[in-house]
Amino acid sequence: MLLDRRGMLKASLAGIGGLSLPALLQQRALAKQSGSTMSNGKSVILLWMAGGPSHIDTWDPKPERPYMNRGPFGVTQTKQPGVFISEHLPKQAAMLDQFSIIRSVDARHSSHQPNMVMQTGNLAAAPRTNPKGLSFPSIGSIVSMFHGANQPGMPPYVAFQKHSSHVGYAGDLGKRYDPFIANDACHLPVYDLVGNDTGRSSGASMFQMPDGLTHPRVNQRRSLVQQIDQLRRDLDQDGSMEALDSYGQQAANILLGGRAQTAFNLDAEPADVRDRYGKHLWCQQALIARRLIESGASFVTLDLSYHSASGTWDTHGDNIPPYGGIAKGLGPLLPLFDHLLTTLVSDLGERGLLDDCLVIAMGEFGRSPIMGTQGSTDGRNHWPAVMSMCMAGGGLRHGQVIGASEPDGGHPAERPVSPGDLAATIYHHFGVPLDATYDDARNRPRYIVEHGEPISELF
Repeated sequence: MLLDRRGMLKASLAGIGGLSLPALLQQRALAKQSGSTMSNGKSVILLWMAGGPSHIDTWDPKPERPYMNRGPFGVTQTKQPGVFISEHLPKQAAMLDQFSIIRSVDARHSSHQPNMVMQTGNLAAAPRTNPKGLSFPSIGSIVSMFHGANQPGMPPYVAFQKHSSHVGYAGDLGKRYDPFIANDACHLPVYDLVGNDTGRSSGASMFQMPDGLTHPRVNQRRSLVQQIDQLRRDLDQDGSMEALDSYGQQAANILLGGRAQTAFNLDAEPADVRDRYGKHLWCQQALIARRLIESGASFVTLDLSYHSASGTWDTHGDNIPPYGGIAKGLGPLLPLFDHLLTTLVSDLGERGLLDDCLVIAMGEFGRSPIMGTQGSTDGRNHWPAVMSMCMAGGGLRHGQVIGASEPDGGHPAERPVSPGDLAATIYHHFGVPLDATYDDARNRPRYIVEHGEPISELF
C-alpha cells in the first residue's frame, strides 16, 4: 500500500492525471497573488458531541433487547421504511431521507480529552497513549491549509470551544492553521458547567477597538510591526514569526474588513430566524455557523458541551454529576440536539447552501452495551469498539443507513468505517487530493490520509 501511495505521489509531482497536489498549490498561490480566492465553495459544519454520545440510545437502538442493553428509551419510525431511531429524535426521524446514519464506525483507538483521533482521522493522534499525539493536524487545519477560506477576509477554520481539548488544532502544520477561536467574537449567553443559563452574555470584545484607535492607526502599527518582524525573521527557528505574522494579518483583515464581523453579528439576522433557532447557546452558535459558512468560512466546529472536562455527553450515571446517566443526563440533551440539527439542515437547504455544506454530528466513541457503570444503574461507560454518527448535505447521497452493529450494539457487524475513511470523505468533499502531504516536525512528508478511503456509499 505504501509503495502504491508513493507511486501516486510521484505521478502527482510529474503533473500526471487530474488535480494533482502541485497543481492545486500552484493555482492557490496564483489566486493569492491576485488577491482572490480559489475555492469550490464547499464547507463543513462539525457538531462535536464532546464526551461520546451513546449510539444505542440515539441512532442505533436495540428495542428487542433486554432492558439493561436497550436502555430506557423507546424508538420512533423514521421517513426511511424500516429504520428506527431514538424516540427523542422525532424531528430528525421525520426528515431522515436527508440524512445518512453510519452505525459501524470503528473508534477503537479514540479517547477523549484530548479527543483527536476522530478529528484528525489518524489512529496515532491519541495523546493519552502517544506522547506525539498532538502533532497530527486536525481535519479542519488540513482544510485550512489546502483549501483555505471560500472568501477573502474570512478565517477558513473557526471553532467555538468549551475547552481546547475538545477541538482539533494544527499540530505539525504550525499555529497559523489553528482554528480561529470565536468565543469572544459575538454576544452569546453564558452557561455554567451543568447547562444552566447564568443570565450573563459574552461581550464580543474581539471587535472592540480601544478609544482613540482608528482604522488608519491600526494599519500604521501593522506596517511598523512588519518592518521590525522582517529584521527578526532570520533568527526564527520554529515558525513562530510566520505564525504571528499570519495571526496579525488575519486579525487586521477581520477587524478592518467587516465581512467576518458581520457574520458574527446575530443582530443582523431577522428576528423570525433567530426565534426559529431559539435562545439556547448551542442553537445560537449553530445560527452563527450558518452565517459563517454563508460568508466564506470553510470549516466550523461547534463544541456541544457545557462542561470543560471530558464533555457533557459522557453519560456515566445519574450519581456522577455533572454528566448524568442515560435518562437524566442524555434524555434532556436529545430534544435540544434534535431541534438544533434539523433547524440547521432545513435552514441550509432553504438558502441553497446544503449541497455545498456537509453537516456532521458525532463524538469520540460510543457507550457500553450494558448499562451500570461506576456504581450507577443507568449510565454507560466509554465504548470505542463501535459508534454511530450522522451526516447531511454536501451534495452527497443520503437517505440511507451505512453499516450495522452486532445485535447488542457491542461491535461492528458489517461495513466498518474508520477515522481515516471519515477524513478521506471530507477531503474528497473539498476537492483536496488524498495524496497530499505535509511536513512533520522532522521535515518528513506525511500523507494527510494514511489509512482510509472515501465512504463510497455517499458518492
